[in-house]
Amino acid sequence: MLGDMPHGIQITFDAADPSALAEFWALALGYVPQPPPSGFDSWEAFAEANDMPGAVGDYGSVVDPEGVGPRLFFQKVPEPKTAKNRVHLDVHASGPDGDAALREAHIAKLVEAGATRGAEHTEYGATWVVMADPEGNEFCVS
Repeated sequence: MLGDMPHGIQITFDAADPSALAEFWALALGYVPQPPPSGFDSWEAFAEANDMPGAVGDYGSVVDPEGVGPRLFFQKVPEPKTAKNRVHLDVHASGPDGDAALREAHIAKLVEAGATRGAEHTEYGATWVVMADPEGNEFCVS
């Protein structure tokens, strides 16, 4: 069909502290902070040029340095998270062979960065650990 082509996506998180949550997810996924648009040496300069006072503290974003994975965008909201996520991310840290030591090393790094470790599950030969990021958003590490 004409016009049927894949669409890029961004995953958006509500956050109390968008910058801190962006830093956490950059660590979790091996992402990097999104660089400012061409022609600007910082996001502050971009916000100022576009009459967006306060925008820098209200938003954050990280991107895949290879340009393959989706952009993660973090937006400041006044209310805290109150219920279980309806969507969550699965972080595959154990490599193609399901190396438990790689998974556990990544989990330890994330816990040190403020994540909370939850229950471990094994099903159909796959093992994953349910976790929560520093603001309580659930995700899994396998």
